[in-house]
Amino acid sequence: MDNVCEDKIFSSIFKTHSKTVFNYIYYKFGNEEKANDAVQEAFVKLWENCAKVSPEKAKSFVYTVANNLYLNMIKAEKVRIKYADKGNDRSNESPEFLMEEKEYKEKLENALNALPENQRTTFLLNRIDGKKYAEIADMEGVSVKAIEKRMHLALKSLREQIDGI
Repeated sequence: MDNVCEDKIFSSIFKTHSKTVFNYIYYKFGNEEKANDAVQEAFVKLWENCAKVSPEKAKSFVYTVANNLYLNMIKAEKVRIKYADKGNDRSNESPEFLMEEKEYKEKLENALNALPENQRTTFLLNRIDGKKYAEIADMEGVSVKAIEKRMHLALKSLREQIDGI
């Protein structure tokens, strides 16, 4: 019987799933460094629990652990963000350019942030990462129909929000 504790199998699981788990978490975090941390920690936890996790369940285990780490980090971040000091950015660009760029980024960011998390994640996994609905459904643990509905609602909302862009 195969065991996740075997180096070859663990390595294969890591090579197969680490990039996708990273992208999944990155789309939720919007922060590459935190996504890397969550993925690394998830695979460390897989290694620590390798005797308890079968190779067939390893993918699900890693996604669940990474997602839970994400949620825990968000809780901790809320307090830090509340009291963070926003420094002044300086640039050589013209003030008009900076203002237009800022407005565009705000519209785009606001439109994406206005989406419920499941719609945003589905949209980014499909449009940015090129994942098929069936793959996203497997990652999220829902039906393909649920993913289709999320995508429809996300696109509808984004069209309404970004109309003036």
